[in-house]
Amino acid sequence: MRSLFRPAGTSLANAFLLLTYALLTAVPFLPVLLGRTPEHPWQLLGFELLAWLAVWSIFQRPAYFHWLLIPAFLALPTEIYLFVFYGQGISTHHLGIIFETSPKEAMEFLGQKVWLMGAVMLAVLVWYAASWHAATRTRSLHWRGKSRPIVLVLLLLLGAGWLYGQEFGFDASTPAASTASASASASDSGEAEVAGIEGAGETGLDWPSLPHWMRLPYSVATVSGSWPFGLMARGVDFYKERQYLAELGKKNNNFTFGAHQQAPDTQPEVVVMVIGESSRYDRWSLNGYARETNPLLKQEDNLVPLADVITAVSATRLSVPVIVSRKKATESLKAGFSEKSFLSAYKEAGFKTYWLSNQISFGKFDTPVSVFAKEADVVQFLNLGGFTNSSNFDQILLDPLKNALADPAPKKLIVLHTLGSHWNYSQRYPKQFDKWQPSLFGVDKPVYTDTAIKPQLNNSYDSSILYTDWFLSSVIGMLKDGGERTALRSSLLYVSDHGQTLYDGSCRLAFHGHNTQFEFHVPSFVWYSPQFALRYPDKVKQVRRHRQSKLSTENMFHTLLDMGDIRYAGEQPEWSIANPRFRQHKRYVDSYGWTNYDNATLRGDCREVIDKSTPRKQEK
Repeated sequence: MRSLFRPAGTSLANAFLLLTYALLTAVPFLPVLLGRTPEHPWQLLGFELLAWLAVWSIFQRPAYFHWLLIPAFLALPTEIYLFVFYGQGISTHHLGIIFETSPKEAMEFLGQKVWLMGAVMLAVLVWYAASWHAATRTRSLHWRGKSRPIVLVLLLLLGAGWLYGQEFGFDASTPAASTASASASASDSGEAEVAGIEGAGETGLDWPSLPHWMRLPYSVATVSGSWPFGLMARGVDFYKERQYLAELGKKNNNFTFGAHQQAPDTQPEVVVMVIGESSRYDRWSLNGYARETNPLLKQEDNLVPLADVITAVSATRLSVPVIVSRKKATESLKAGFSEKSFLSAYKEAGFKTYWLSNQISFGKFDTPVSVFAKEADVVQFLNLGGFTNSSNFDQILLDPLKNALADPAPKKLIVLHTLGSHWNYSQRYPKQFDKWQPSLFGVDKPVYTDTAIKPQLNNSYDSSILYTDWFLSSVIGMLKDGGERTALRSSLLYVSDHGQTLYDGSCRLAFHGHNTQFEFHVPSFVWYSPQFALRYPDKVKQVRRHRQSKLSTENMFHTLLDMGDIRYAGEQPEWSIANPRFRQHKRYVDSYGWTNYDNATLRGDCREVIDKSTPRKQEK
């Protein structure tokens, strides 16, 4: 940068200041020290250098812009912590957790690491104070001359073009756009729940797209991943998510069920709802699978497997609202819902409610879920690792569950939202559950589109089901113990949000979003304690009677409320399998339109669900 500044400073202050900026710029490359390579490193570095030029050309000298770096310095310890322990930096999801976590909860979560974090923060504050002193002293890094306005204009033009391209896109007939489309398709088939289209407009204007040659090699992810100025992009994304959540919340803010228990008593009572992730029906030995993936659950006498449950759509953010509310399957593609979930109905009936989650709280894929979760009295999102990196195992939910059971409130509803069998499957269980070999355990970033890893992929998936068996058995064991109480009246309903396709037979598809039976047919079961059976013998009788019935995730809301003996305005007992008035209903799935699942053929080894008639038109 010597040619841009006159005179070129050689003082210790200048060297220290430039080293500070270089170290801040290098933060996204910290994973290299941990044996991991950041994605698109040269693009990332190129954008960071352009960002520094832009800031310097606007403010002229460090003393005028150094204060802008305060958020980056303050966030640095958290960024380092997340990189070291979770393999990724601060995201919108992490900002949500930080925003909603009290200092006491943060202290409990960090444990002994809190002292290390405190020491690092103190060092960072001293570093900032020293660099601020250097920035105010130096005059030799003042950018003078004609080059500054020229560079500023060029950068402003580049920035305007980039923003325009993000809003209105690029010519779809060009190779660049086709490549982007293919990339989005690959993302949808693998790690992402719903593939987004980069540059989807928010202004509502219908302006022309740019020619492909004007596309800059910087994606939104590159901008957000940069440091220190990428923090601003993350903050903007977080603000948009908050607005989106607030808008969804306003739609049902004044809604009430008028719910109450039909025959309340003073006995302690716990109802647990476990929402699984990416688990498919035919990989459970409880449902006839040859491998013993459910050795513990099969020993439970009061466990009733449900043989024929389907989910309407194979994406978490769309399927979970149907599970927890009265949102119809054929409305699952629409954003938001005008009613609250069963959490609010239970609260109205006098239950203390909990939402304990090992999924993420913020981000494009989960906001429709989070808005329902926030109805609970106690909300805890415990996943800092996201979906694609090594995250917490589901057992992280057991201690919060134990605390909930020990709560003195006599009646409780507890929702456990697990990470289950979300890809990467081998990162969803500890080493001792890596039963079937060869597996993907310990393989860094396996190429899921490579069919050569089919055996390893399937073995790891089955091991993730084995771990789910242990987790669910542990939850049931805690209900049997009753926390600090004995003879607890308790019940549990489990259902997975959707399944997975796993290169079955000659099928060359994997994961979800492919309209296959493997993704729509999900495992589900009901468990109840002896005390529950004594209190509600008719409900137990009905659940057992309907274990083979044709069900969908639409039945879960009604069944769960019935298990708590909760009555409410507009209730539909014919949707509850715990009710003698239960009736089977037409089941629709998102497969080339709204397909009648029970009037469909299954095509090929992929078992694509094809309606024999004309599918219903979808509205989004």
